Amino acid sequence: MPDTIIIKKSQPKQEQFYDSLEYKASQKKITNLLYDFLISPPRPYVDKKALALNYYSQLEGKIISEIKIKALDVFGPNFQDTTKTATKWIERTANTIHIKSNLKTIQKLLLFKVGDTVDPEIIYENERIIRSLSYIKEVQFILVQDSIYPGLVKVTVLTKDRFSFGVTGDVNGTSSASLEIYNQNVFGVGHEISLRFLGHVTKQPYLGLETYYKIKNIRGKFLDISMGYLNTYRNEGFSLQVKKPFYIPSIKWGFGADAIRMFRTDRIFDSDPIKTELPMDLSFYSAWGGRSFQIKRDDHTPTQLVLSAGFYSRKYYQRPIPEPDNNQYFSNSTFYLAGVTFTQRRYVQDQLVYSYGITEDIPEGFKNEIVYGFDANEFGNRHYAHLYLSNGNLLVNHKGYLYLEGAVGGYFTKYGYQQGQIQGNINFISKQINAGRKRYRFFTRLNYTIGIRRFEIENLTLNSNHHIRGFRSREVFGKQRLSLNLEAVHFLRKEFYRFNMAVFGFADIGVIGRNDQFILSQKYYSGIGVGVRIHNENLVFKTFHLRLAFYPFHPGDMSFVGFILDEESKRRFYNFEPTEPLPFRFE
Repeated sequence: MPDTIIIKKSQPKQEQFYDSLEYKASQKKITNLLYDFLISPPRPYVDKKALALNYYSQLEGKIISEIKIKALDVFGPNFQDTTKTATKWIERTANTIHIKSNLKTIQKLLLFKVGDTVDPEIIYENERIIRSLSYIKEVQFILVQDSIYPGLVKVTVLTKDRFSFGVTGDVNGTSSASLEIYNQNVFGVGHEISLRFLGHVTKQPYLGLETYYKIKNIRGKFLDISMGYLNTYRNEGFSLQVKKPFYIPSIKWGFGADAIRMFRTDRIFDSDPIKTELPMDLSFYSAWGGRSFQIKRDDHTPTQLVLSAGFYSRKYYQRPIPEPDNNQYFSNSTFYLAGVTFTQRRYVQDQLVYSYGITEDIPEGFKNEIVYGFDANEFGNRHYAHLYLSNGNLLVNHKGYLYLEGAVGGYFTKYGYQQGQIQGNINFISKQINAGRKRYRFFTRLNYTIGIRRFEIENLTLNSNHHIRGFRSREVFGKQRLSLNLEAVHFLRKEFYRFNMAVFGFADIGVIGRNDQFILSQKYYSGIGVGVRIHNENLVFKTFHLRLAFYPFHPGDMSFVGFILDEESKRRFYNFEPTEPLPFRFE
């Protein structure tokens, strides 16, 4: 045999520089601390999607002979050691109370069956679908080639649930309060139920109830049905919704229907920004349908063309007296809409973006949409049109995530253009920055919205956390708004009683006012502060949120300092999924 010569490569100069700098910094405490916070040696980008697809591709084309599904306990085991057990009594008790996801429920979510051949893209997409469920913490597909028949493959699906019970609530001064109890995986079959109790000291009923029940993925067709009943000091009525969205690109037909009957309510929809003092009595019905066409069938990032149409009918039995300048806002109407959507979506995997250590599926792609509508309105028929454009991620080599959005739309009548708006959004999320053992991300969000000939009662505010966090004022409103949000997040490695923590600092700026003047000449408001987010990925609980903020340019109905302890829903990524044709919301 010939001699083998082992050549030891010299250490790259770049690595030598960082090693030398780290050694010198470690000689003193202050320099060691600065190095730990400020210096981040270059780290190679890891394409987790490529790694997953490479793993599945090793057995591509082989026949699936067996599928096993194994659900792990909420506390104790993990994918590295499935035999591990919970040690604390509270965790063992939670495992006993919790009902694991029914194996048939998981099986209905599978995009393949016994006898199919291994397709890496389908398996990768299937992981994302199961992982997106609110009651699933993590999922993993394990492929093993048959030891006797090399052409066969056995598939094991490992799932790890979240504890499905949750409790939340809030107190509004001394006048009202609420308490909500919910379960996002009833009996392990994926159904959702919520019971929310609302009480008020002076308004009847003094103690009321809002309840919802949702049945998901009926017969494995991604068809959902949800029902609700409300009887509180705010609302009284019921709702029914049937929906089959374009959840995955392979779905050809999407559709949905809504029925809402409110005998007493202070706003048209639950998310409507405009409240009324006089309770309204109204009904709302809608239905829509759409057909998806795959433009590139063999492409791993399929492009879709979606044609959709629908109608939305609203009728009032009691309402505020319509004023000439606002009459079409509270009007009986039937709105017919049709849309053309051109979209492409794919997903990459990352961690420590909006969650804490679990795999997150981040959408990339684009969604461009044109919608036309006809409003058969009791105060005059109108035409409607809008153009919506969005794209993300435009950054090369995945140096972060960038989302761009632009839209323009409005109504057309015989008297001219009305209820129009122009809006634009920029959202940037940096890559994970590692300084020693510390992990950071930076978030930037810019929004601009202007209303054109909007109704007098329609106004923009800065009250949402998407504009100035913790800002609550009735004095600040307008028809034009510009807001900028900056945030730096430090994900802590240490846990607080099994809860993950993230420390963040933020600076928000908002400009708001009239729509006939240059936006930068309007009134400025701001908020700066720090906070802590606490969350346990094993639970369906919302994220606990502690924040201290200062408002240098605060209005008269706000104080300079704001302190809040509350809960917030996990922020969601922008999605390029085709949806039903809907008019823009001005909020």
